[in-house]
Amino acid sequence: MSYKIIGDSCLDLTEELKKDPHFQMIPLTLQVGSVYVTDDETFDQKKFLGLVAACPECPKTACPSPERFKEAFECDAENIFVITLSEHLSGTYNAARLGMDLYYEEHGHDKNIAVIGSDSASAGELNQALYIQEMCEAGLPFDQILEKAMVFRREMHTYFVLETLDVLRKNGRLSGLQAFFATALNIKPVMGADKGTIIKLDQARGISKALARMCDIAVQEGKNTEEKTLVIAHCNNPERAAFVKEEMEKRASFKRVVITETAGVATVYASDGGIVMAL
Repeated sequence: MSYKIIGDSCLDLTEELKKDPHFQMIPLTLQVGSVYVTDDETFDQKKFLGLVAACPECPKTACPSPERFKEAFECDAENIFVITLSEHLSGTYNAARLGMDLYYEEHGHDKNIAVIGSDSASAGELNQALYIQEMCEAGLPFDQILEKAMVFRREMHTYFVLETLDVLRKNGRLSGLQAFFATALNIKPVMGADKGTIIKLDQARGISKALARMCDIAVQEGKNTEEKTLVIAHCNNPERAAFVKEEMEKRASFKRVVITETAGVATVYASDGGIVMAL
């Protein structure tokens, strides 16, 4: 079975997976002041963080056009799985759906295409992509893969601890959640997702204690972790990702642990030093 897994640029592929022809990313556009950055293989994280630090305005993101997705579907793969940011965070899911409709209008139903809103981002998107790849490599039929992927999405949990929630707050991504103000006390919230909406799970004083608390919650909720893949995404802080990996492995066993670095979109929202984890 030939297959392709297409993500928006919050999929946060590892360097190894970027070389895998089964994967493709459709970039969002990032805006910092008057500067526009395409979130593709040319993205320079450190340069981008410098732009953000120097700009008084909050960075913004813009989703790809439906046409970009349609063009990506015009490939040799018989089965295509698209994984996007949560619909609560971006319009990318709708763009991918429209791209699918455009493809079918032009080419007919000559292949299977599934567009999956991840109810997550970053590490959560990657974890779902890796699960789908496992099933594709095992040769499962398209409909069965899609059914299992939807169950996986429902049961997977996403967690994150950030240095600051300012960008999420200013861009309205915290939805109805009351903005968290405790920087003077160095209180860091442990955040999660509920059907794609950001929620606060707990808090701790200092980043290390907040990360440890995140690990406690993840293992408590994880159940049968030895059968699961743990994905950790970091923004410009591999040492912090290694710390989280060590803390998680103190508490439980996993089928595998994957560490990746945030691309542009997740860098915007996670900000320098942020950690996103999916299990």
